[in-house]
Amino acid sequence: MNGTNTEAPLRVGLAGLGTVGAGVIRLLDANAALISRRAGRPILVTAVSARDRSRDRGVDLGRFAWEEDAASLVLRDDVDVVVELMGGADGPALTLARGALHAHKPFVTANKAMLAHHGLLLAELAESAGTPFKFEAAVAGGIPVIKGLREGAAANALSRVYGILNGTCNYILTRMEKEGLEFADVLADAQRLGYAEADPSFDIDGVDAAHKLSILASIAFGSRPDFAAVETGGIRDIRLADLKQAAALGFKVRLVGLAEDIGGALLQRVHPSLVPLGHPLAAVEGPTNAVVAEGNFVGRLSFIGPGAGEGPTASAVVADLIDIARGEAGPAFAMPTDALVPMAPAGRDARSGRYYLRLQVLDQPGVLADLTAALRDSGVSIESLIQPAGGADGTALVVMVTHDCAEAAVLAALETMAGLSSVSGAPLFMPILPHEG
Repeated sequence: MNGTNTEAPLRVGLAGLGTVGAGVIRLLDANAALISRRAGRPILVTAVSARDRSRDRGVDLGRFAWEEDAASLVLRDDVDVVVELMGGADGPALTLARGALHAHKPFVTANKAMLAHHGLLLAELAESAGTPFKFEAAVAGGIPVIKGLREGAAANALSRVYGILNGTCNYILTRMEKEGLEFADVLADAQRLGYAEADPSFDIDGVDAAHKLSILASIAFGSRPDFAAVETGGIRDIRLADLKQAAALGFKVRLVGLAEDIGGALLQRVHPSLVPLGHPLAAVEGPTNAVVAEGNFVGRLSFIGPGAGEGPTASAVVADLIDIARGEAGPAFAMPTDALVPMAPAGRDARSGRYYLRLQVLDQPGVLADLTAALRDSGVSIESLIQPAGGADGTALVVMVTHDCAEAAVLAALETMAGLSSVSGAPLFMPILPHEG
């Protein structure tokens, strides 16, 4: 950071003036006096960059220098710290990040995609430059989960970190269960209301949550970020019938991102899961995010709050700026990069638990016998089996919940079932979160 005068303003170059970028400016304006007291000096935006200079963002941009090329912010003498809110794993965002760190200027970002793909490289650059690199806003919006894990839980060996990491999916599932609507109908309405993008695939296919999970896993377990190892599934195939059957069994359906140390191997998975009604995640509704971490001394820590939006995300960005103004840095991923270890992905043979299975089958005699035979042959026993009344198309749903068993055995049984002529379409598989979390 330029200079050591604690009363000199921290001067910010801001790249990206969308919802969050404009929110950062509004927050710095509204809470200027309070932020200055907490930071030990004022924090001022001095220069900005965005794609469209003419767009009305509801804030006065005339007081700031404008750079057509975001990378030019790094070169300005009146910029001490660079904030990137443009998005995108590569391209201008990555160029800006590298430029800022090479120039020994602190860098703050909310860009989880860039972190998932290039976070280790950027952390190494930051360490070489002796420069802060912060990204509280990249995971769970306004919830201070990065700071909580990196600092508050730093003395603990964590065994698991998991949660609801995508507000769009949680909003869709909550409306499905409360209003009795099918997925496609809620998605269309969510797009109309602005809760889902025109192309919602990153959200509903689990990619956004997987980006965030890979960041949390690295901080929680001291592992090298490994987005490629995250097993990623989404909610496209969830039906209203699944939510109804889950409710009858005492569960809610949530898209859960889970990272767990299994005997020194790392499980990273984003997948629709059944959550017991008494579990903290079951009460999380709408676009809210929640993260649960389990430490060997602290026990269970729960972080719940708004996971996106202008105010919460801007709040996390400015919290990082306050840390930088105070001179508080620390390793980006909770320990120096040369201390981060590669962890092998946990194989399916290492996993066990209870599972929810749903199949669409021909409504005819002998079908259930074929399904249960497939489970028997794989060594899977059934805790409960439900077959609602068949439909007019001659098919019926079959829902099963297994006893505790090896996940590999369940998947082998499902592969056999999928090959049966009586089974229509791909079976649905959902892990069940244990009651104790």
